[in-house]
Amino acid sequence: MTPVATATPNTTHMGWFSRSEAWLDSKGKGAWIAAMVLGFVFFWPVGLALLFYMLWSKKGMFGKSCRTKSRHRMHVMASSGNSAFDAYRDETIQRLEEEQANFEAFLERLREAKDKSEFDQFMDERAKKAAKDRETETEDA
Repeated sequence: MTPVATATPNTTHMGWFSRSEAWLDSKGKGAWIAAMVLGFVFFWPVGLALLFYMLWSKKGMFGKSCRTKSRHRMHVMASSGNSAFDAYRDETIQRLEEEQANFEAFLERLREAKDKSEFDQFMDERAKKAAKDRETETEDA
């Protein structure tokens, strides 16, 4: 077996911007936020540029780099050399994905039911208020 590869990318053929981006990705969301705050403190256009970059590329505050995810996914799907374990792993991953999809569908149904009950409650309150307003109008007349 080979040792597990580290998550840091090969930085020998990368420019300074790519190396900086890879370094911040390896440190996580906190590093992106800290870089943005420091950019605002020392020279506000740098902080603003980092903020726009993070929003545009969905980095920092909104998720990890796609390269890190795809590298991790490729490592997980690599064959271990043991066919029984690979079959077990594939079945388990498929079962977990199905459970996740079922759970997300359950949460969506739960949200829809909550929204419907809140809407029904709103409509009932509105109807009661309208009926009460009609009663007061007829009494006043």
